[in-house]
Amino acid sequence: MPEFRETTLSNGLRVAAEIDSRGYSAAFGYFVRAGSRNETDPQSGLSHFLEHMMFKGTATRTAADVNRQLDELGGQGNAYTTEEQTVYYATVLPKFQDRLIDLLTDMLSPALSDEDFETERNVILEEIAKYEDQPPFGAFERSMEIHYGPRGLGRRVLGTAESIREMTASRMRDYFLRMYRPDNLVLAASGNLDFDGLISQLEKQTAHWGERHLAVSNASAVDDASALPPGISLDQRLVVPEINQSYLVRISNGPSESSTDRYAARVLASIIGDEGGSRMFWDLIDTGRAEVATIWPHEFTDCGAWFTYLVCSPQDLHANRNLVDKIFEDIVNHGVTDEELTQTINKASAGIIMQSERPSNRLFGLGSRWLTSGKYLSTDDKLDRIKSISVDDVSNAAKDYFSDASYHEVVASKE
Repeated sequence: MPEFRETTLSNGLRVAAEIDSRGYSAAFGYFVRAGSRNETDPQSGLSHFLEHMMFKGTATRTAADVNRQLDELGGQGNAYTTEEQTVYYATVLPKFQDRLIDLLTDMLSPALSDEDFETERNVILEEIAKYEDQPPFGAFERSMEIHYGPRGLGRRVLGTAESIREMTASRMRDYFLRMYRPDNLVLAASGNLDFDGLISQLEKQTAHWGERHLAVSNASAVDDASALPPGISLDQRLVVPEINQSYLVRISNGPSESSTDRYAARVLASIIGDEGGSRMFWDLIDTGRAEVATIWPHEFTDCGAWFTYLVCSPQDLHANRNLVDKIFEDIVNHGVTDEELTQTINKASAGIIMQSERPSNRLFGLGSRWLTSGKYLSTDDKLDRIKSISVDDVSNAAKDYFSDASYHEVVASKE
């Protein structure tokens, strides 16, 4: 059985590991409490921008060195940024643990040169332009901005073209020192790994990280809440002349990652809008009424959201929206069946077990939870929570979240 171990280094860096000597690989990742909700207007997009810069080289490695050494280790590595965290991760054979930790840890002391900053600014601007050409992405961004407001959780992860154009390298360096201090990070690990060796190496290699906060130049500016950030609009309709379908995104309040009903909500989402065999599937997808019809809860640290997503022909949008409303109304009034619950729990349990077979899959839940709550959930814990859900639990969740629920809706269409 896997063994969980954790400790806090002398500089404040937390380390959490799920060790399984039966594995053929080991996964490691730095989880940073730095996402778009932590930014101010002048910093909008900095967390994601900084993620890119981590691969541009350090005092001892060039960008080419970083990428070549990842390839030499045969590792699968990458990074991503969300509203609440930035993550840098890789999976390697156990014999390469020391070399990978040396590389990942060095990457988290980036050079942040002016030249690389200007080059990467153009890359970010191209990325923003690319996603602006994709109606679903713009609709989801807009729904978050309207529901949460354009700051905090509603702030765009990529920032806006306006904020990126106005960004400065000195502002990035200050943000890095402020957010990448060791007590704001977690190093998570899973699989076949040497925990004692990991701690020994990290103590030595991250010793200087404790000085980062001392170099912060000044306090962050306070945003003007009475004005919209540059480049932001809160219109509920997006007009995209080049598209032929309509895209609808609906957002309402949902469970947080600490909510007691979050597992019941996940089961409820599967029964209503899973990609196969759900109520939305049979009523909208199987009948050819819509190309996409689904719903899911998204959990944040202190709150959550339900997302309903519908893609169909413009002439079918009104009728399909009514069908979705009827599905919600029916599940609120009549609940779910024993058969639906059994099928969903069986599917969810199989998914948990299959995902747990790979250390890289277990890494993300482990690191995110330890970063935000300092809690550990084993595979058995997850299975127990899913299997303990009753018909009443799911039916009550439907009533709690969908009875007279207020929501915001964004539609992207040709006109």
